[in-house]
Amino acid sequence: MIGYLHGKIISKKPTKLLIDVNGVGYIVNISISTFEKISDKEEVSLFTYLSVREAAMDLFGFYSIGEKEMFELLISVSGIGPKSAQSILSGIQIEDLKDALKGGNVSRLISIPGIGRKTAERMLIELRDKVESLAESIDGISFGSSSVRGDAITALINLGYNQKVAERVIRSITDKSPSIAIEELIKEALVNLNN
Repeated sequence: MIGYLHGKIISKKPTKLLIDVNGVGYIVNISISTFEKISDKEEVSLFTYLSVREAAMDLFGFYSIGEKEMFELLISVSGIGPKSAQSILSGIQIEDLKDALKGGNVSRLISIPGIGRKTAERMLIELRDKVESLAESIDGISFGSSSVRGDAITALINLGYNQKVAERVIRSITDKSPSIAIEELIKEALVNLNN
């Protein structure tokens, strides 16, 4: 499965990107909030989710792990497919959605375009307890906060380190040295992880 893409943006629309990754063009469905975060970029890094159905394979891209995890939670609700989840994430910020689900705020959920009362109630029943586990990841890694930080975390994950541990180590280093170069950041992180 394709879990992450980094490449040059060939074309960009509010809900769709064409990304060149080493000569291969990927069409990626995105939310409007992801589009807003990458609107001024020529290259992009996205976490991805591949939706496979009988008639189609669709790739969905997310600017942060928190957005991807919220998407996966949304599609676990009966009656919400990938396109609906993409639409929901386009109509509300992740933090607002998380707060509405935790607080049982049906009227806030109904205000999202395409969400009726029955779907909102189903979301509350099925997701209220699950959004707690999202708290850290929504506040955690996001390629927008720092591409150096995101690239360093990805490098550590690719080396076999746990994502949350990698995020914590990278965050502690970048908090002390915000303008650290990626090479130095990875070296220092490896030293910290191996002590």
